[in-house]
Amino acid sequence: MAESSQKLIIITAPSGAGKTSVTKYLLEKIPQLAFSVSATTRKSRRNERDGIDYYFITEEAFHTKIQEKDFIEWEMVYEGKYYGTFRSELERIRNDNKIPLLDIDVKGAIHVHEQFDGNCLTVFIEPPSVEELKRRLESRGTESLESLQTRLNKAVFELSFKQQFNKIIVNDNLQQACTEAETAVKDFLKL
Repeated sequence: MAESSQKLIIITAPSGAGKTSVTKYLLEKIPQLAFSVSATTRKSRRNERDGIDYYFITEEAFHTKIQEKDFIEWEMVYEGKYYGTFRSELERIRNDNKIPLLDIDVKGAIHVHEQFDGNCLTVFIEPPSVEELKRRLESRGTESLESLQTRLNKAVFELSFKQQFNKIIVNDNLQQACTEAETAVKDFLKL
């Protein structure tokens, strides 16, 4: 484990492309990985648990954490909704002799990749099309018409950055995308 002790894996994608599904699959298949819980100011969704899925904190607390330099990256992903990765999360995971697996937005992934360059594998999960992405977001039943359009506009913007990542996986078949991600991670970690 010593050689990979400073490595980390980032899964990123536009909202609805499948990054959470791929992340959960990798956590089940590769026991050396541990999920890095992100902080957010958004409200929790059904079935999300504080400290497990996200650290749900107030916007005021988030800004305090920014001032205290507690994040390795943070972004206002949507208007008034902040997300960030705590330095302490990476330390917690590494203290357990595991490799951090981050499920973060595209801009955050670029920031972390810049900081950890050679020790970082970035995997971009691409939807097969913007139309399919729209269908997936609509099927969640969590989006208003306005938030759906905001997410789609952001997705088109995020797709323009895909070439900055180590591995691009088109998720038109979830099982195939998961298997491809597993192979990429195992190759990177030499497992």
